[in-house]
Amino acid sequence: MKGSTAYRSILKRGLHIGLLPEMAAAVNPSTPIVLDHDLDVLPEAGRRLTVAQYAEHVDDLAARLWAAGVRPDERVVIYKTANADHWMLAAAVSRIGAVVVNLSPALDAATVGVLLQRVDQPTLLTDGTKLDLLTEVPLADLTRRVITSADDRPGTVSLAELAGAPRVRPVVRPIDEAAVITHTSGTTGIPKLVVHTARTQGLRLIPQWRLLSLMRKKETVAIHVPFVHSRMVAAMSLALLREYPVLLLRETDPAVVAEHFLRHRPALVEALPNSLMEWEGLTEDPRMPFASVKVFSSTFDAIHPATMGKLLGASARRGALFFQIYGQSEVGPAVGRAYFRHSAHKANGRCVGWAMPFGAAKVRVVSRDGKRPTEQNPGRIEVAWPALAKTYYGEQERYDGNRKGEWWGTGDVGYFTKFGCLHMLDREVDMIPGVRSSLEIEDVVLGKLDELAELVVVQGPNSEAVPVICTVDDEPLDLARWRTAVADFPQLADPVQIPQAELPRTATLKVQRLALARRFEKQLQERA
Repeated sequence: MKGSTAYRSILKRGLHIGLLPEMAAAVNPSTPIVLDHDLDVLPEAGRRLTVAQYAEHVDDLAARLWAAGVRPDERVVIYKTANADHWMLAAAVSRIGAVVVNLSPALDAATVGVLLQRVDQPTLLTDGTKLDLLTEVPLADLTRRVITSADDRPGTVSLAELAGAPRVRPVVRPIDEAAVITHTSGTTGIPKLVVHTARTQGLRLIPQWRLLSLMRKKETVAIHVPFVHSRMVAAMSLALLREYPVLLLRETDPAVVAEHFLRHRPALVEALPNSLMEWEGLTEDPRMPFASVKVFSSTFDAIHPATMGKLLGASARRGALFFQIYGQSEVGPAVGRAYFRHSAHKANGRCVGWAMPFGAAKVRVVSRDGKRPTEQNPGRIEVAWPALAKTYYGEQERYDGNRKGEWWGTGDVGYFTKFGCLHMLDREVDMIPGVRSSLEIEDVVLGKLDELAELVVVQGPNSEAVPVICTVDDEPLDLARWRTAVADFPQLADPVQIPQAELPRTATLKVQRLALARRFEKQLQERA
């Protein structure tokens, strides 16, 4: 089977992640997958696999899950220690016709308890480490059964003890029924559970399949995204069907990442924006760990132009580019934009891109006040296409309230330029009176002050714009340099410096802006 044949099959029949490893093995069984860590559920498997071995492991795990009692149409919540085996277990669950519910290991026990209740008597697939965190959650009442992938505990079903279980035939779910459930980032509270179908997952591959055509050779793709995220489904599907060797990274330590990049020389790197910011220091490494990178890619959040400029400057590849995709779990990739070496650092970071060709999403900006959306009067950004998520599990009314016919409200505000570029200024809930765009301020100031590791502008208790800063190694801020850098933004209050470790983040490392704002409000109340 050729990759293009498999791709056309997915567009027709949908993307079933339980069948993907087998399809990829049919395309090229020897495509390598390299990990930077051991698999918890299969520690003997090692860190170097072929796609054929990967497919075999998924089939084996599917058999063990069947032997544990999991059946088609059941919901299986996977909440376990961060590990690449999460994606393998998700594929195994899907392979026997059950519905995967991926929960981030970064979620706390209380949130997990709420989501388990919402899913309504699922099987919980976890490990001993996470079970120890869930001691206050009434799992006996909330779940059908508990299965452990490692570090077994009494009263659970151990996958290790089911090794050698008889293999079972794959079960293919209907193309428009729930296939994989992921969750939103939870920047505003309890995450929403986003329902993806085989059809919506397959359609989301269309614009990205074309993007990968930029890589004409079968070079290594390095993937550093949360294993639980819907983005992992697309990233793995695209790489394996196009026969690209895969480097799956869990570690974020720049020194560790550098060693892997020097050893495997990836041509494409997809990572979280905050991870790329953390790796900026590697651009000055004389060994040039980014020299081989032709394409940097990020889809989770806007990334600062200064970061893109540094990364591209560290590549030795001709025509190196940074491709940013603007989208959400609910909509997939909406618009995209390429940045290049000599101009990325000067780019307007609020220009998140143009509508992508090849049957991708439609995007519009809708007025909030009856007047035409402009730079000074931004409107609500909405997206429409058949790849929109089907619903929020257990919250249909909430989903319906955010959808108008074919159009989905992203919650972001922005405008289109006369050249058709979508500018995303802020989340609507994060807008501050007198501030055109908090994100724009952050882009500009971070580009001027290398000593800043992070800058987040949030609304203070008196509606003022409070810049919250974190410095490299938590060094004290030079106030004179700060005042010079923010001279064009007189609406800013005095900066508040906090240690990086205290910055509240989501599972995909987005800053929880509302949580920061509530922190200042609470401090004001305590002083009153």
